[in-house]
Amino acid sequence: MSIYEEVEIEDMFFDEEQLVYTYPCPCGDKFRITLEELHDGEDIAKCPSCTLRIMVIYEEADLPELPEDDDEDVEEEETNEITQQLQSVSVKG
Repeated sequence: MSIYEEVEIEDMFFDEEQLVYTYPCPCGDKFRITLEELHDGEDIAKCPSCTLRIMVIYEEADLPELPEDDDEDVEEEETNEITQQLQSVSVKG
């Protein structure tokens, strides 16, 4: 895998809503890497429109914090409700 360029994360744009860093690609699109990928140790941003890739230079300690995942809490609540419903059905039956 060849790297087109090494880019400091400070030179990239951070979208706070989508939690993604972008950087202009010569093809006209943008290289993209998510905050989660960076926290997972990824350092290669890919362009979705061409084969170019860049290496992102960063310190993990300097990254914004990942927001807490509310989806897991919702799934756990739904699982608990279903379990309670099943228990009440088996008690009645």
